[in-house]
Amino acid sequence: MVRARDAWPGRWRYAGALAHRRLRFRASRLPAVWRGMLWVALSGVVFSLLNTILRSIALSLDPFQTLFVRYLLGTVVMLPLLWRYGWRTYMPRNPRGQLWRGVVHTAALMLWFTALPHITLADTTAIGFTGPIFIMLGAAWFLGEKMQWDRWVAALIGFSGVLVVVLPQIDGQGGWYTLVMLAAAPVFAASYLLSKSLSRVDSPGVLVFWQSIWVTVLGIPLGLFYWTAPTPLQWLGFLAAGLLGSLSHYCLMRSFRAADISSTQSLRFLDLIWSSIMGWLAFSDVPSRYTYVGALVIVLSTVWIAQREHRLARLTTPA
Repeated sequence: MVRARDAWPGRWRYAGALAHRRLRFRASRLPAVWRGMLWVALSGVVFSLLNTILRSIALSLDPFQTLFVRYLLGTVVMLPLLWRYGWRTYMPRNPRGQLWRGVVHTAALMLWFTALPHITLADTTAIGFTGPIFIMLGAAWFLGEKMQWDRWVAALIGFSGVLVVVLPQIDGQGGWYTLVMLAAAPVFAASYLLSKSLSRVDSPGVLVFWQSIWVTVLGIPLGLFYWTAPTPLQWLGFLAAGLLGSLSHYCLMRSFRAADISSTQSLRFLDLIWSSIMGWLAFSDVPSRYTYVGALVIVLSTVWIAQREHRLARLTTPA
């Protein structure tokens, strides 16, 4: 006879599985654009937490070593999934495309990690918001996505909010590192466009796994050349970064599969809010008044495009 206390674990597992099925069912009934936006918003929160950890490590270790170890452990944390589902599940259908994406993403990361220790999280995120402009251009030119006028308006309004934040910092403490961070934006955009193209044939798990592998392999030379033994706390931070990095990229890949990449980019502007909060909590970075004004403009553009996309989805969804 099963004791009552012994039955509790089974009940909790059953309740958790039931809640998970209900959540997936409700999410599946949302318009595709809304699902894509939710995945982008979730990825932004995780990315902000990830960037906080990486910046704290990059302040004491070489940026290229930080890049290498972060993606090395990002690969390691995915090995249990490879063991469980088999290596065939994670074999890409377009290996050459995965390699090119790894090369482009590594180049973007090298620029990003070079500037990361010298710029606040809020400014780092704000500068990264130039990416959606490059992504929307690339999606229209190379992926053949139809560009709605309201998406352009929302992106330009959001970008004007970014300029409010960034321009006062150009001559400030960031110096030329601000330009290095800005140069990373179009390279990241190219990587995300490659990811969007590859998501048509490969699952999000495959995309995340092979990105981690190629960035790790390509980062070995510089990572080992500047090697300094990390402390136990830094190793713990790298492990957390590996988990958060894989999760954030998985959320982003899910958004690519759910909707057009150009329809969800305005949600990335919310990242400025998350990074400002993280920067204040972790580094006592107090956002300037320009950050608050720019964030307000960004939020207004995000809310507006979300409402427009909802109306468009209702008009185009069969009754």
